[in-house]
Amino acid sequence: MRNVGTTVRGIRTPIIKENDDLANIVVNSLMAAKESEGFEFKDKDIVAITEAVVGISEGNYVTVDDIATDVQNKFPSKNIGVVYPILSRNRFSMILKGIARGMDKIIMLLSFPADEVGNSILDEETLDNSKYNLSSVISEDEYKETFGTFIHPFTGINMVDFYRDLIESENCDVEFVFANNPKEILNYTNDVLSCDIHTRYRTKKMLEEAGASTVYGLYEIMNEPVNGSGFNPNYGLLGSNKSTEERVKLFPKTGDKLVLDIQNKLKELTGKNIEVMVYGDGAFKDPVGHIWELADPVVSPAYTSGLEGTPNEIKLKYISDNKFANLKGDELKEAIKEEIKKKDSDLKGNMLSQGTTPRRLTDLIGSLCDLTSGSGDKGTPVVFIQGYFDNLSND
Repeated sequence: MRNVGTTVRGIRTPIIKENDDLANIVVNSLMAAKESEGFEFKDKDIVAITEAVVGISEGNYVTVDDIATDVQNKFPSKNIGVVYPILSRNRFSMILKGIARGMDKIIMLLSFPADEVGNSILDEETLDNSKYNLSSVISEDEYKETFGTFIHPFTGINMVDFYRDLIESENCDVEFVFANNPKEILNYTNDVLSCDIHTRYRTKKMLEEAGASTVYGLYEIMNEPVNGSGFNPNYGLLGSNKSTEERVKLFPKTGDKLVLDIQNKLKELTGKNIEVMVYGDGAFKDPVGHIWELADPVVSPAYTSGLEGTPNEIKLKYISDNKFANLKGDELKEAIKEEIKKKDSDLKGNMLSQGTTPRRLTDLIGSLCDLTSGSGDKGTPVVFIQGYFDNLSND
């Protein structure tokens, strides 16, 4: 009888650099881990690779000058509104540097009390006790008068001041406005760069329908190469990270080829059908800091076909407490096993599945992987998962 269900291992690899053969590195690292740890490969195992090393290995970078050129080409007026960027030095500061380098003036519209992933820009208790509410439009002077210099408790930085200094260092003027309706920007300019992530299509549509002259989403900046630069045709600058003070690493664009290549190599070596995916940020929220981790446009930009869909599970404790309330021990366990074996192929709408919130497999697995590998110094950019698709009836 099996006593272990799902297992997750962080796999150490060499440090990945530009133009490295990532598929071979991943496969060789897995085979080395097998030898040292003594596990065996099985069908439906999962190999996941963090997007960071995929982007690095494919050399998908752009410079601040590349960003400035692309923004200039798309906004020849050089006077634009920048709507709802996230408040992040890693994620947005170099992008903003490029935008400012290409523009003469920026009107920056920020949501409050926080950006879309939860980075606070003011003290909520102060907001509650002020004359403002979530429907208000607050000028920069009003913001400073009411909320002072708000220091984020985690970073120790006032992001309004940080963004202002960054923009002005590129000889670009800036004015800040705080409002939760993106159409407010049209009272200042009709040329708009919408920088939100998960509401990007809705925001762009709203601005276009409200009469904006020119609207681009951040996913449309660097979606084609500029002077031989990197690019991402689907996500542009979304999902990018600061590399240096003048360079940005883009979200990977060759993931589909990579996952199939790794899957085929593992099939040749092990004879097993192993699923492969690329993962970025996990889709979870910190209950203390209230930060939603998902600053990437998707959790997984590439995965093999066996990872399509959502889990189809019954709630064990519901079955145990209701249908089999009078059973105990081995008799209860065997009854539940039989219930699992005969469950419908689609339990949507069935009370047996209540509490098993339906999420995409790639979002669930990608979140598991992000929590396993972290974003620091663990040195495990590859995650190996076994038994994820098993249930109690699999002995």
